[in-house]
Amino acid sequence: MAEIKRRTAIDKSEQGWKSKLSGLTSALIFYGFISGLLIYLLPFSQFNQFTVIVHTVIGIISLLPIIYYCWTHWKIRRGGTLNHYQLLGYAGLFFLLFCVVTGVVLTWQSLFQERMSTFQSNLHLITGLVVGVFFSIHLLTIYFRKMKQGKTRQRIRQSQKRFAFWTMSLTLLFFMLTAFWSASYQAPEKYIAFSEDYNWRFGEKQPFAPSLAKLAVDENTSHEAISDETMIKAANPRYLSGSKSCGSSNCHENIYNEWLPSAHRYSSMDEMFQKVQTIMVNETSAEHTRYCAGCHDPISLLSGAKNSGNITLSSEGYDEGSSCVVCHSINKTDVQGNGDYAVQIQDRYVYELENDWISKLISDFLIRSYPKHHVSSYSRPLYKTEEFCAACHKQYVDKQVNTDIGKVQGQNQYDSWKNSRWYHENEPEKSIGCRECHMPLMETSDPASGDSSDYYRDRNDGKHRSHSTLASNLYIPQLMELENAEQHIKKTEAWLKGTYEIPEIADKWVTGPIVSIKIMAPESIKSGEDIQLGLTLVNNKTGHDFPTGPLDMIESWIELVVTDSEGHEVFHTGQIDENDRVVGGAHFRADGFDRKGKLVDRHNLWDLVGASYKRTLFPGKTDLINYTFQCPSMARGRVIANQKGVDVGYRQEDYTLPSTITSKIKDEGDLQSEKNNLLKVTAKLWYRKANPEFLNAVYGLGHKMKSPATLMTQQQVEIKVNADE
Repeated sequence: MAEIKRRTAIDKSEQGWKSKLSGLTSALIFYGFISGLLIYLLPFSQFNQFTVIVHTVIGIISLLPIIYYCWTHWKIRRGGTLNHYQLLGYAGLFFLLFCVVTGVVLTWQSLFQERMSTFQSNLHLITGLVVGVFFSIHLLTIYFRKMKQGKTRQRIRQSQKRFAFWTMSLTLLFFMLTAFWSASYQAPEKYIAFSEDYNWRFGEKQPFAPSLAKLAVDENTSHEAISDETMIKAANPRYLSGSKSCGSSNCHENIYNEWLPSAHRYSSMDEMFQKVQTIMVNETSAEHTRYCAGCHDPISLLSGAKNSGNITLSSEGYDEGSSCVVCHSINKTDVQGNGDYAVQIQDRYVYELENDWISKLISDFLIRSYPKHHVSSYSRPLYKTEEFCAACHKQYVDKQVNTDIGKVQGQNQYDSWKNSRWYHENEPEKSIGCRECHMPLMETSDPASGDSSDYYRDRNDGKHRSHSTLASNLYIPQLMELENAEQHIKKTEAWLKGTYEIPEIADKWVTGPIVSIKIMAPESIKSGEDIQLGLTLVNNKTGHDFPTGPLDMIESWIELVVTDSEGHEVFHTGQIDENDRVVGGAHFRADGFDRKGKLVDRHNLWDLVGASYKRTLFPGKTDLINYTFQCPSMARGRVIANQKGVDVGYRQEDYTLPSTITSKIKDEGDLQSEKNNLLKVTAKLWYRKANPEFLNAVYGLGHKMKSPATLMTQQQVEIKVNADE
């Protein structure tokens, strides 16, 4: 009986080594073990991406044969005295179960969910390594166990060699298939040649001038290093576009929908911007539009499409403005502005730039299952700084554009913010930066949620920074009927009125309107007496001057209305007439002039020499030098501490109502009635993106364009009128 059991055991051992299922199962386990190690240890590459795909596919395919083999092997080997061979086998099987389950979960998450679980990923890696170790020890201890010499030993050794050959051959075959697939895939070139007729007006070392935007091949190398022996190359626009893919397949959908109606998205196709570009081409040259393109149309600029032979938007991705990839590929900025940034084109995942659904499925799967490269490519500490924003939100006109005048400062939000009460160097608990206001935190399940390097956040906060980048432009989303425009406009209106809440900085700034109005008026006057009214305007919330941006286009003003007790209007200034122009009022804008002293009325900055009138409100305490201008139709605004208690940083307007107003009230009688002896004074602050002079200049007379005005805030007081004695 003992001999029969011995022979049966030998036969089982020999059959086990001979079994093709044993060899296949071992090859699948070994390939999974080795390929998993390579994915973890090797840097991001095309080969490693295909290894991820093949690793996943083979892992799924191997489920049935592995389960079947483990079941049949257990049935054959169960029973008898428990020995170390069996213990190793059971231990390997236990960890294999966890490895298989986590692998299935990760595959599902990478295909159909927003992100892959870090915990599941780590568990899969650890159990996979343990399985490989236990399985190898299990096989080696069996392979090298002692056996008596003879034909039995020879037969088993022969079977073991066949097993080893079969296992190694299949494992090698899987890697060869991976290598072949990788070698056969050709990724699009990152850089393309400039067109033969490209105009090098500003020199071959400055292909994108007058913009200061550059291409960079790494963290430290600028555009000139991209050149080969014969020419400098431009960016392939496919590498800078494709924002739609960022918001699809359960990825950054919320962020994408926020970006769709934003100023960053429509910066290139903004109808008013395009009108100005056409005027600029006609009055200067097509190459001069590169000055604007660095911030407004970076894809067209960096791909070489801003040229004398191509003055319209025609490059791939032209309608994306400041696209997701452009902003998130910037690796260096300079605070001198004018688009002074460097874009480092990142390696894309295989099939990411293809348009068919299978390619989309594969590339999305890779981004989620192999995310390290995606995160390191598009997430940098730079993006959390105000200096990142300064690259575009600071502007000057240089000699390349304004040839005989030279440098003239334009809009400058960065320096205004840095000199304001909102900036405290190295004290984030006191400071408020660009992103806190314009990119407030939003509740989300987005893969971008959580950030332990942000003062206001932590790793698991379940929030992302809003990419609506709310500011003041509700006109273009409405004009161009952009996606999600209605919601964006409502949020922008709330923003302008100061009712948009930002909990993260609620303890750092005041509640209420962006710019507050306080009417300084007497409690009572005598009939027939002149009335002295003072308006104190305080820039409460903006981190820079108000208004800001292209002040030759933007218009903000005070409307003042005085009515009697019956609602009859007795004084009115700052109203809009039938031609959409503001009548009187205190204006906040800039009137630039050109070389001939004419008004810069079509955003023709290439003609700008200086400003004959400029008025803005600085945030908090301000530099006195910035208030050396006055409204031509009103009294000079006071900016020094004075007898009326107006602090530095405030602006006060004085209005005088003529005596005829109170005489009119007296003539209407009923002065003995307390109710009817009142004057109601209402002050309103209005804002609109484009004034009618600008619209007339760019669209021509007879156009029907009309920029809507937003009532930002208003204040009202009543004055008692006493009868003459």
